[in-house]
Amino acid sequence: MAAVLNDSPTDEVAQDRSIHAKRQQLARTLSQFLPASAVLTVAEDLLPYECDGLSVYRQLPMLAALPSTTAEVESVMRAANAQNVKVVARGSGTGLSGGATPLADGLLLSLAKFSQIVRVDPLARTALVQPGVRNQKISEEVAHLALYYAPDPSSQIACSIGGNVAENSGGVHCLKYGLTVHNILKLNIVTADGVSATIGSDALDSPGYDLLALMTGSEGMLGITTEVTVKLTPKPQLARVVMASFADVEKAGEAVAAVIGAGIVPAGLEMMDRLAIHAVEDFVRAGYDMDAAAILLCESDGTPEEVEEEIAKMESVMKAAGATACRVSRDETERMKFWSGRKAAFPAVGRISPDYYCIDGSIPRGALAHVLRRTDELSIKYGLRCANVFHAGDGNLHPLILFDANKPGELEKTEAFSAELLELCIEVGGTITGEHGVGIEKINQMCSQFHDAEREAFFDVKRAFDPKMLLNPGKAIPSLHRCAEYGRMRVSGGVMPHADIPRF
Repeated sequence: MAAVLNDSPTDEVAQDRSIHAKRQQLARTLSQFLPASAVLTVAEDLLPYECDGLSVYRQLPMLAALPSTTAEVESVMRAANAQNVKVVARGSGTGLSGGATPLADGLLLSLAKFSQIVRVDPLARTALVQPGVRNQKISEEVAHLALYYAPDPSSQIACSIGGNVAENSGGVHCLKYGLTVHNILKLNIVTADGVSATIGSDALDSPGYDLLALMTGSEGMLGITTEVTVKLTPKPQLARVVMASFADVEKAGEAVAAVIGAGIVPAGLEMMDRLAIHAVEDFVRAGYDMDAAAILLCESDGTPEEVEEEIAKMESVMKAAGATACRVSRDETERMKFWSGRKAAFPAVGRISPDYYCIDGSIPRGALAHVLRRTDELSIKYGLRCANVFHAGDGNLHPLILFDANKPGELEKTEAFSAELLELCIEVGGTITGEHGVGIEKINQMCSQFHDAEREAFFDVKRAFDPKMLLNPGKAIPSLHRCAEYGRMRVSGGVMPHADIPRF
């Protein structure tokens, strides 16, 4: 037999005999068309797949498969479908909502080997790429054509395009250039029963329902992406950044609304509070104002004339909104330096705390000041520090709650803190996610975001693509039973775990 089977399982997951038998059966089938190195069944080999970026929940998959061609993905899905095995697709594993958390009785399908840029069309300004291609690699590949791929999540040096599609990722420039859904034209997918299909087209539109938008952000629940046609954007002639300092966080929040209200559409508009500023400056020396309670990074790009006019307007609005200082990047080196600090915020915060928990919610811009004030109050309530780093222009919050998982009860307090923040986003008319997805992390708050009938409609859509409900089950859409239990827990003041998966 090509695969090495774990005939004497010692890990907790494999103690269930039915799971062990199912593992053996599927491994035998997969070994008929995949090399031995592409079928993983031993706990030691499966360990790298136990979690994604939501590392507080960890679990070994029943087994893992690493196909390298679309035909192999089709065969894997046909085998899983025939044997009624659940499948979780995984890219780079940088997701922060637990969307790629494996299932103890399921197959982990890695798309890491799909790492080729198939072709670039400079005239159409498109690129056909495989799902395992790193986000940043696309821009590097087409830089000589004065083109780039606009969505730039902070993890772009590592995150893959397939994961970007699954979560509808954005980044610091999404305010002007949009999320993943606005920057792709076509997907080639493999369905739950192993059939290849094309969603979207090379044209700007395609007939019928907009299934491309449906697939983007579907968190691996509707199909397996094998190719993506992305749009390429011309590089602007010039870009400059205004770094504005504020004496308090609420004024910075009000300034965001003032900038947008003035008719300015910045290429990027980001905010960081004092805790984040100090962590970042100590880490990368980005030149941030250490005396500020908050800073805004507001970028303009376009022709030199457009940028000069817009920068002047930005400065005027910021000062009128209460900015204590404004500093404009002098050249491209300084602009990149300013952005390097923002993009290094997560690892920078990781240096000042044993653990941190990243939230992802979206709110109306007008509610920023109120939500930031309430965040401070919740920080005091739970006795946990919180660094605010977020895409202020589109109201996409990323509070980072600092905690120590080694201290009994701190993880539970952190989850309670995060749950209140997400419920607050709903309360002010926002949503529980902007770009990280629901996964298992926010599945309880989906009970507050949507009514029973709405969630059942989501399941109806899933059944249309995945009749057996085998693709990434237990993620994104909560069951009626879970929502009923969550409602009881909220009334009693308890904290409900995100999933029936062991906590770290």
